Amino acid sequence: MNSRSNQVRDTSGAATELGYIFTFLLGVLLLSVFSIWTWDIETATRERWNEEAIQMNLDDLAAAVERADEASRLGNVEYTECVWWRATEADENLFTISLSDNSLLLVDEGGGLDTEVFISGAGLGNHTGSIELSGAQMIWVTHKDGLTSIDINRPQ
Repeated sequence: MNSRSNQVRDTSGAATELGYIFTFLLGVLLLSVFSIWTWDIETATRERWNEEAIQMNLDDLAAAVERADEASRLGNVEYTECVWWRATEADENLFTISLSDNSLLLVDEGGGLDTEVFISGAGLGNHTGSIELSGAQMIWVTHKDGLTSIDINRPQ
C-alpha cells in the first residue's frame, strides 16, 4: 500500500496558527495606540499643571506686592512678606522674575512658559527687582524707603 494515499491534507492547524499570529499583532497594535494616547494625555496634564502652578505662584506674588503698596500708602513704614514658591516640573533654573511698576514678568529661557501678571502700581513708591528663581523656595517682597522690591534673600 502506498503511504502517500493515506495522508490527508489538513490545513486547519495552519489556519489556526495564522489566526493566533494576526490576533497577537492586532493586540500589539491596539496596545501601542493606547500607550501613545495615554502618554499624550499625561504630557498635556503635566503641561497644564505647570502652567496653573506658575500662574498661582505669580498671582500670590502679585498679591503680596499689592499689600506692600497698600502699606506704602500708610506713610513712612517698612513692610516685608514671604511668598512660598510652589514646585513645578519645569526647569526653574531658567526662570527670571522681574518686577516693574505695573507688572510681574516671568521669563522662561528654556521654553514657552513666559507669563506676565499686571499689578495696580497704586503704591506711593517705585517697584524694582529681578531674581533668578534657581532653587528658590521663597520670595521676599519688601517695601522700604519708598521702594517696593522682590528678592530671594531674606531682608535684614
